[in-house]
Amino acid sequence: MAINWFPGHMHKARKEIKKVMPQMDLIIEVIDARIPFSSENPLVPALRGDTPLIKVLNKRDLADPDVTARWQAWLEKERGVRAITLTHNQRNEALGILRLAEEMTPDHDRQKSALRVMILGIPNVGKSTLINTLAGRPAAKTGNEPAVTKSQQAIKLPHNILLYDTPGFLWPKLSPEACGYRLAITGAIRSAVLDFEDIAMFEAEFLREAYPELVKARYGFEELPKDGLALMDGIAAKRRFFSRGGIPDLHKVSEVLLNEFRSGKLGRISLETPEMIERETESSENPAN
Repeated sequence: MAINWFPGHMHKARKEIKKVMPQMDLIIEVIDARIPFSSENPLVPALRGDTPLIKVLNKRDLADPDVTARWQAWLEKERGVRAITLTHNQRNEALGILRLAEEMTPDHDRQKSALRVMILGIPNVGKSTLINTLAGRPAAKTGNEPAVTKSQQAIKLPHNILLYDTPGFLWPKLSPEACGYRLAITGAIRSAVLDFEDIAMFEAEFLREAYPELVKARYGFEELPKDGLALMDGIAAKRRFFSRGGIPDLHKVSEVLLNEFRSGKLGRISLETPEMIERETESSENPAN
């Protein structure tokens, strides 16, 4: 599945970020702890140069804690990067980002000028909620639909920090291909631009392989179904999701799989690991191998 989803305002946002990022003293990138690689912006490494970068793995409470710890170590291999985790209701943890910003910019004299910080993140990752927490007031619009923030804005924070908010956007082509599926599962891409059941099938196959015990516990299977389709058929039978003629209603099953993953009812699940991403990246760069 090749997803090419790039509305006009996202093209504008990309140009603005490319222009402004070199002027920043620090960058904060909010990523989804369940998909740290798929949710990061590939423009950042190319544009930030030596600018310090804080990676905020948000929605920690929904992700597999062991996998999240591996991601933190993996991300911090890159020079000038610190990776921290966050969940939506921990204000003191969020404010620790400001202290970390001070620690990572020791040469900046904030008596003379504000620390210029850019914050960015894909749609629906929780960036606006984090901004409001840091500001201590409703400074950024929030919403469940992707692409709420439409234009760049500067927000004054405590400790003489000027935070440049940017619209959440995706990039023209999502690669490796599996990244598009994982973004769709978490809700970063509008459902209208993809095949709903195709996304749920990808999720079912992944869950069956990576989290078999959670699947059996949630849906009441004594034995694990043999593949993704069998898993979806099994859920239809357990939940009595049938259309006319007794055919499994896979659309309803897809809604259940996606909604229960997003809400955390399935358990704490990460959709990618550092090792998986290294394999996928190598495979996409060397398709003949």
